[in-house]
Amino acid sequence: MWLTHLILLILLIVVVILILKLTFKIIKYLAVNTIVGLILIGLLNFLGITHIQLNLLNLLIIAVGGIVGVFLLILLSFL
Repeated sequence: MWLTHLILLILLIVVVILILKLTFKIIKYLAVNTIVGLILIGLLNFLGITHIQLNLLNLLIIAVGGIVGVFLLILLSFL
């Protein structure tokens, strides 16, 4: 009986470690996308090419889409 509990505990620890690694990979991906997108938006706003406000919806589009999200926002701002 104690052996099954030990095996279950080890499997649970492995699953938790895998979930944490996957979560940190996703957070790192979103952080890099957000930083690159915000730099690009800031540069485009500074140069006067576009005027895109930074609100929560735009930030989410930039975080998920990255550079593609920035170009999507630029396209939508010109419409």
